[in-house]
Amino acid sequence: MIFNDIVGITRSERESMRMTDRMEAVFFQYGETEIDYLKRKDKRLGEVIDKVGHIYRQADTDLFSSVVHHIVGQQISTKAQESIWNRMICGLGTVSAETVLACGRDELQRFGISFRKADYILSAAEKVMSGEFDPEKIKKKDDAEVIEELSALKGIGVWTAEMILLFCLQRPNVFSFGDLAILRGLRMLYHHREITRERFERYRKRFSPYCSVASLYLWAVAGGTVEGMRDYAPADKHKK
Repeated sequence: MIFNDIVGITRSERESMRMTDRMEAVFFQYGETEIDYLKRKDKRLGEVIDKVGHIYRQADTDLFSSVVHHIVGQQISTKAQESIWNRMICGLGTVSAETVLACGRDELQRFGISFRKADYILSAAEKVMSGEFDPEKIKKKDDAEVIEELSALKGIGVWTAEMILLFCLQRPNVFSFGDLAILRGLRMLYHHREITRERFERYRKRFSPYCSVASLYLWAVAGGTVEGMRDYAPADKHKK
């Protein structure tokens, strides 16, 4: 059973959330070097950067925790994801391979996690404990190797691996063709009806080696942050 509708949190859970809020947040790091480069490379993106300003996107620097968080969030709303995640933090204290395995499948499901997702999370924890999946070693590998390693975990596809690469490992050059919001942002910013793979790769080449920062601003465009922009995809595309 998948709990898409999450009931209200308890007082103890609210207190835990307040403690979490007081902790120093970690954001994806970028600065003038990346911004100046992108503005030189692309006038339209530069205008968006000036309008939007610095984007603070929270990062989770713990690789196992990030894997679990992404598995939890699959096919549910952001609000539901964060409700479940806050329940896990309250219940486990720290989301680690040890605490997950000690918790077990039944307790994970009580947090609102589906049976299948609980199995994915437990499988990842078992691989960490056996040494088959070593977060510290993976951090030292290049982007393609990290994606390959993460994609080998149950419940982690290429797109999820790319998001972990960006928002956990904070790699500077992540640009996901599988991200629908990035494709939407490209259509809106450059007035394209369609983003083919070939066209996408041209933008990747243009923004490299700072594609991750370009991605942040394309997400902002896709989310409607910049007024007056619309999606140029044919009407039937929006219905799919």
